[in-house]
Amino acid sequence: MKKIFSLLFLMTLIGMLMGGCASEQKKTGDSGESKNKTEQTAVFPLKVKDASGNEVKIEKKPKRIVSIIPSNTETAYALGLGKEVVGVSDFDNYPSDVKNKEKIGGMEFNVEKILSLKPDLVLTHESIIKSAADLHKQLQDAGIPVVVVNDAQSFDKVYQSIELIGTATGEKIKADQLIDGMKKKIAGIEKKAEGIKEQKKVLFEVSPAPEIYTTGKNTFMDEMTGIIHAKNAAGDQNGWVKLDQEAMIKHNPDVIITTYGGSKQVLDRKGWQDVKAVKNKRVFDVNTDLLTRSGPRLAEGVEELAKTVYPETFKK
Repeated sequence: MKKIFSLLFLMTLIGMLMGGCASEQKKTGDSGESKNKTEQTAVFPLKVKDASGNEVKIEKKPKRIVSIIPSNTETAYALGLGKEVVGVSDFDNYPSDVKNKEKIGGMEFNVEKILSLKPDLVLTHESIIKSAADLHKQLQDAGIPVVVVNDAQSFDKVYQSIELIGTATGEKIKADQLIDGMKKKIAGIEKKAEGIKEQKKVLFEVSPAPEIYTTGKNTFMDEMTGIIHAKNAAGDQNGWVKLDQEAMIKHNPDVIITTYGGSKQVLDRKGWQDVKAVKNKRVFDVNTDLLTRSGPRLAEGVEELAKTVYPETFKK
């Protein structure tokens, strides 16, 4: 009998211990889930340091966003914030839903219009800090958080822009996923380009004659040519530069890309008949926004350029 009681006592003790462990495990699991959820959800209020060097405090997750420049708008939409965007610039054209948004100006901004939209976040841009200094001050004086996004001139800087907008809007995880997707797409293009043996020389025309402008180093288009294993014909220049026609003919590019829809104009241009690209009818128009707008579609721009320059490799 004593043995039976001892056995029953032991079984009861084991049951209690197991129950305690299960309860502790449940608590630990709940804590883990809670921690994971906290990591995935931004905690407001929060502070971000923007491109102007200012530390901007954002009290709550923005529900009404005004975007001053198209690249900011595209990024906000890519982060799933289309409904939150209530105002955009006159130059915004993507995605198509922007046509339904209130317009707040182009070269000059309508401060009263912006204030009437009651934004809880305004995404502005480093390129207009000086020209729109009064706008920034009036918005800040009105107590509206203004985040200045960096003027990105490289893919790495674009990733920084996306991260900043993602952090300010409480969508940091989506921003990281967006950046990761862009990097993977570009890495895939680079990998495919490794098999290209004959490197093509590409000349970009971003404005027509008589004042022809092209792009040199420190531009997205120059970086893109490197990714697809091509050579920028004006790679010895810096930034956006004006070249005379004689200099452009001397470059003798294999491919000419226009960003203003001027391929026919180039093909019919006098004195260009012996340029390889013209002779072989390798002059093409490409959507300028895909090649120059510092937003999430730049990866698509790389792919479009690759298909245009090396169709035999990238259109398979």
